[in-house]
Amino acid sequence: MPTVLTSQGFRFFFWSNENDEPMHVHVEKADGEGKIWLEPIIKFAYMHGFTPKEQKQIMKIITDNFSTFKQNWNEHFAE
Repeated sequence: MPTVLTSQGFRFFFWSNENDEPMHVHVEKADGEGKIWLEPIIKFAYMHGFTPKEQKQIMKIITDNFSTFKQNWNEHFAE
C-alpha cells in the first residue's frame, strides 16, 4: 500500500489490489479513514471519523494534488 502523499497529518495511499476499481485514493489520520473517487469525478466514497472541517481539508488537498494522484495511480498499476 504505497503512500502517495502526506499533508497536514493526512496520509493518502493506494491499496495495491484495487486496480479493478475506478481511480481512487484512501486517506487516514488518527482514527479517521476514507476513500475518495478520483474519476469520473472527485467525490467521497466514504468518510469515517473525520470532522466536516477535515473533510473540507481533504477535498482541497485532493484537488490541489490531483495530477500527482493520477500520475502515481497510473504508474503503480501499470507495473
